[in-house]
Amino acid sequence: MGAKLLCLCIAFTLVAYYIYSPIPENVEQPWKLMLVSTVFRTLGHVAEAAERLGLANYMDVLMLFSTAEHVAPTSDENVTVTDTELSGVAVRLFLPKKPADGLRRAVLYFHGGGWCVGDAGMKGYDFLARRTSSQLNAVVVSVNYRLAPKYHFPVQFEDVYSVSKFFLQSRVLSQYGVDPMRVCVAGDSAGGNLAAAVAQKLLEDSEVTTKLKAQALIYPALQTLDLNLPSYHQNADMPVLSKSLMVRFWSEYFTSDPSLREAITSNRHVPAQWGHLFQFVNWSTLLPDRMKKGHVYTGPVFGSPALAKKYPGFLDRRAAPLLAAEAQLRGLPPTYILTCEHDVLRDDGVMYATRLKAAGVPVTHEHAEDGFHGALIFVTSPADMAVGHRLLGRCLCCPALLPRSLN
Repeated sequence: MGAKLLCLCIAFTLVAYYIYSPIPENVEQPWKLMLVSTVFRTLGHVAEAAERLGLANYMDVLMLFSTAEHVAPTSDENVTVTDTELSGVAVRLFLPKKPADGLRRAVLYFHGGGWCVGDAGMKGYDFLARRTSSQLNAVVVSVNYRLAPKYHFPVQFEDVYSVSKFFLQSRVLSQYGVDPMRVCVAGDSAGGNLAAAVAQKLLEDSEVTTKLKAQALIYPALQTLDLNLPSYHQNADMPVLSKSLMVRFWSEYFTSDPSLREAITSNRHVPAQWGHLFQFVNWSTLLPDRMKKGHVYTGPVFGSPALAKKYPGFLDRRAAPLLAAEAQLRGLPPTYILTCEHDVLRDDGVMYATRLKAAGVPVTHEHAEDGFHGALIFVTSPADMAVGHRLLGRCLCCPALLPRSLN
C-alpha cells in the first residue's frame, strides 16, 4: 500500500511539474492558460520527435490542433454560413439574415497561425466571424489561404490579396449588397500581418477603385528584422507563443531550410546592405519608456548576404509591413491595433501604432495589460465571455469598434 501511494505521489508530482508554467500574476484564470499551454507544449514535443524521425514536418503535426478544432459551416437563425471560393481561394462566407435598411458593411478576415497552421473553420474563428456578422449586420469573408510548409511566401499574401481585390470589385460588392464605403480588413497574429500588408498594397494598386474604410490588427506580427525587442526578451518562454516558436513560424513562412531559422535565432540574418531598414524597427525611438523594461538598445549585427539573396522574403514589406517608409503609410485607413503585454509580438504592434500616428493615420491602439497571445481562438461561445476573460471580450469587440469608422 505504501509503495502504491508513493508511486501515485511521484506520478502526480511529475504531471503537475509538466503542466505547470510560470504565468504572470495579472492573467485571469492562470490554470486554464496552463492547461492550454500543456496541450501546445505536448504537440510541440510530438512534432519535434516526428520531424527528427522523418515521420512528418513539425508544422504538419501542429496542424492537428486546427483539425481538432474544426467545425462544419453551420447556419443559424442569424447568419447563413457556407464554405465556398472567391477568386479561386477557399473562404468561409457569413451572410446576415437580418434585413438591412440599406447597403451592408463587410469585413475581410484573415486567421492567425504563423502562416503555417489555423483555419477559418476553427471554433474560435467561426464564432468570431459569426458574431461579427450578426452584431454588425455585416458580410464577413474569412479567408482560408494556403499554408506553409507546402506553400511559402508570397503565396499566403497572394491568396488574401486576390480575395480582397476580387471582393472590392463593384459588381461583387453589389452582388452581396455591400456598401463600397464601408469595407475593412482584419486579422490576428499572422492574419494581422496579412491584413496590414493588404491595406498597404491596395493603396498602390491603380486597378482598385474601392478604398478600405478601416483595418483592425489584433496582436499582429509585423517584422522579422529584429527579434531582440524587449517583448521578445520579456516573453521568451510565455505559453502559447514562445520566442523559439515565433522564430520557427517566421522562418517556415519563407523556407524549410533550417539555416534561415538558425540565422534568425541568433538575430544575424540581415546583410549590411539592408541596414537602413533598421530605422523602421528601432524600438529605442518607437516604444514608450514603460515598455523598454530597462533594456538597452544595441545596433544590429549583420549577417551573410547569401541568405537574403536566397530567401529575400523577410526583407519584403509584403511580409514585414513595418518596413514601409512613412510615405508608404500615408493614406492608410483608420486603424485599430490590439496588443498584449504578455506577448512576444507586443512591440511590433506598438511600433506600428507609433509609426502610423507619425504618418497622420488615425489610430486606436488598445493595450491589454493582462493579455496573452492567441487569446482570441479560445473564445468559442458567449459563455466564454462571462467568465472574466476581459481580453477575450476586447478581441471580440474589436470589429464592434469598426462601425464608428464604417458608418
